[in-house]
Amino acid sequence: MIRRLATATPFAALALGWAVALFRQDLRRAPAIAIARATFSSRTLLMKLRIFVTLKPGVLDPQGKAIHKALDGLGFAGVNDVRQGKLIELDVTDDTDDASIDDMCRKLLANTVIENYRVERV
Repeated sequence: MIRRLATATPFAALALGWAVALFRQDLRRAPAIAIARATFSSRTLLMKLRIFVTLKPGVLDPQGKAIHKALDGLGFAGVNDVRQGKLIELDVTDDTDDASIDDMCRKLLANTVIENYRVERV
């Protein structure tokens, strides 16, 4: 059971490494053990995704207005409009298909009623 947990995900391996080191009362080696378990137990190739989430053009952006006002207050001239968004970086396995990535974005990462999203593979 423990071996299966350690090879399931790098995060599980990292947590297991900390738990083993803490159980042994070897607090000085806890980070090294955790990192070693996470490094050697993850055998799948990872792909990095960047997901850009922005508000749709007709949606009001109060954070953008606040940033614009703050920039004006600090003396930065020439800024006409500010639209605030978010950047989400994901490490996924190499065999993750486009449909499941799109499903992740639609179900959790972006509110498709008021936001647009764009996926970029790095």
